[in-house]
Amino acid sequence: MVVLEEKIWFWLLLVIPVIVVLFLVFLYWQKRTRRKFASPELLKFLAPNRSRSKSILKLVLIILALSSLVVALVNPKMGTKMETVKREGVDIVFAIDVSKSMDAEDIAPNRLEKSKQLVSQILNNLGSDRVGIIAYAGGAFPQLPITTDFSSAKMFLQALNTDMISSQGTAISDAIELATTYYDDDEQTNRVLFIISDGEDHEGNVEDIAKQAAEKGIRIFTIGVGTQKGGPIPVKRNGVIQNYKKDRQGETVITKLNAQTLEEIASAANGSYIEGNVTANVTEQVQGELQNIEKTEFEAKQFADFQSHFQWFLALALALLFLDIFVLERSTAWLKKLNLFNERKNNGGNEESA
Repeated sequence: MVVLEEKIWFWLLLVIPVIVVLFLVFLYWQKRTRRKFASPELLKFLAPNRSRSKSILKLVLIILALSSLVVALVNPKMGTKMETVKREGVDIVFAIDVSKSMDAEDIAPNRLEKSKQLVSQILNNLGSDRVGIIAYAGGAFPQLPITTDFSSAKMFLQALNTDMISSQGTAISDAIELATTYYDDDEQTNRVLFIISDGEDHEGNVEDIAKQAAEKGIRIFTIGVGTQKGGPIPVKRNGVIQNYKKDRQGETVITKLNAQTLEEIASAANGSYIEGNVTANVTEQVQGELQNIEKTEFEAKQFADFQSHFQWFLALALALLFLDIFVLERSTAWLKKLNLFNERKNNGGNEESA
């Protein structure tokens, strides 16, 4: 398994297109300037060994050296072996509402983005727990099975959007039913389900489903995202708001936080309701609730003995830069004989260097 420790350095790769553009501009300027100085025939006579291909080769060397240096800064690490370890924790599933009402911007930046921020912060404060992710709207769909890999959890979390599920609605009952299949019955771990939603449930019969989940040992905590005042649901195209959702009478639909439904669900499954408007308060309450839940020992496989491999890429970058010093912008005798860059052209029996 390969781990990239400092991915932020990949942004330096954006310098490469800039270097290429500057190189092309320089070649154009150089060509125009030389034409003003002398005719092409005179230039060939004055600089018979000049090679344009060598300039391109030097550019390639610099780009490869820069790319190798970036990879070295990212510091790739490789796990050399897989081992089974004993851990203590809780199995936690996050069921996140991705219905269109979660696009409402009554809480900044919008309800869904706020939900993702909340879950991300909760993940940052977890210890040896295992986590899974479910996305639901008119139906519920698995996104990430129970795992100890929090990096993967964050990656799947950021991919959530309100366009990923075509069937609209807020089927909280489907999310609860799907969550019950996430937990391993062979491992008697304590089980927690966090439902992050605005509470606008259109399916009904949620309390009965929650009670059935409680009978299977699942505690449900609900996090309400939105405001009682509510807000309109934006209709976007390419990320730009074009209009707001309207009902059959042409009136703008206002979606509001339904805290009562979320409170009833949590109460039916031995959990509690948490208001999700302030991130710090949510993480504090979640930590408090999880601390009161007994940790269970379970086995987990993970890569161990991670070793850094940045030195190989750093050495390659230095070697390429060192090689660039010795590549001159003129034809080399033995390369000229090989004609690797197609620099020789026959013109009336005379050879000329490109």
